[in-house]
Amino acid sequence: MGEQMPSLTDRTIHLCVDMQRLFAPGGPWATPWMTRVLPQCVALAEARPLATLFTRFVTPASPEETIGAWRDFYRRWPETTRERLDPALIELVPELARFTPPAPVFDKPVYSAFTSSKLLAYLRARSIDTVVLSGAETDVCVLSTALGAVDHGFRVVIATDAVCSFSDAGHDSLLALFRERFSQQISAVTVGEIIGRWHP
Repeated sequence: MGEQMPSLTDRTIHLCVDMQRLFAPGGPWATPWMTRVLPQCVALAEARPLATLFTRFVTPASPEETIGAWRDFYRRWPETTRERLDPALIELVPELARFTPPAPVFDKPVYSAFTSSKLLAYLRARSIDTVVLSGAETDVCVLSTALGAVDHGFRVVIATDAVCSFSDAGHDSLLALFRERFSQQISAVTVGEIIGRWHP
């Protein structure tokens, strides 16, 4: 474990990243063990439904709507653009969609949830100081969101058994990186530890 986990209080939120049908089994970007971590994501949302929010990764209508490397990215994955994608695949998986509302959903076109000024304004308005992260993928959107949160001064807690990746090696490497290189700002602990130490 890295630095001691920060106090989890009424100034803590649970941000569940991109647990969508797009990344579920059968989706074009299926993350093989999303189903394995889903119960832990649900457990966090059930423990703190009023302190939970979600993000969705929303693809462009076509590659031409994007710029630079993103345009190349969607030319590689044209089946994921909204002009070709089943709109239902953008939605959260049903097990988590049931928490909305009251949980808000913030859409994003790129990896980091903190590209959304609406999310940052939401957190600032509630005097949030700590962000608990779950979701997909550990080494892509969760990573980018964690570093975005750090950049904005939030303490970050990664729920180690509630994040997943297409790449086992990437997942393992990132959890090690969080503990070894970011331990002053990021803690990596289990859902059980988070729920057990999150006090009103």
